[in-house]
Amino acid sequence: MKLSEIKQHLLGLETIAFELPDGSLVPEHFHVTEVGKITKHFIDCGGVLRKEERVNFQLWNANDYNHRLHPEKLVSIIELSEKTLDLKDVEIEVEYQGETIGKYGLDFNGRNFLLTNTATTCLAEDKCGITPEQKPKLKLSDLQAQGPSCTPGSGCC
Repeated sequence: MKLSEIKQHLLGLETIAFELPDGSLVPEHFHVTEVGKITKHFIDCGGVLRKEERVNFQLWNANDYNHRLHPEKLVSIIELSEKTLDLKDVEIEVEYQGETIGKYGLDFNGRNFLLTNTATTCLAEDKCGITPEQKPKLKLSDLQAQGPSCTPGSGCC
């Protein structure tokens, strides 16, 4: 989800809820402890120079049970961050403390913001010799030549 999308979703909500991949909810007294800009400048395993930029939200819950972040407050925090940090309309990643700090993608189901699992991948599969399995291409004429086919009225279909 991009920054513009979360702002749009927040405008239509009365409360904010974040749902973890297992279906449980982040406690409603969570804080957004930071909104940041993450710039990653790196070389992949194929030697290609890359640069990625994301917006980062860090969620945290403490024993401040009376705290509840309202949508309009989060929008104001996002807008201040956009101006101050010169944020672009890029993808959001969310950090949340589990057994260790988890890094999640973000989606929305019409009611809750969904923390989605993320995964690593090789960015230079062609250079590493890692190629996804490709299905063999077959010609229809080859299939017909392999044996009898079903004809109308034969009862085989």
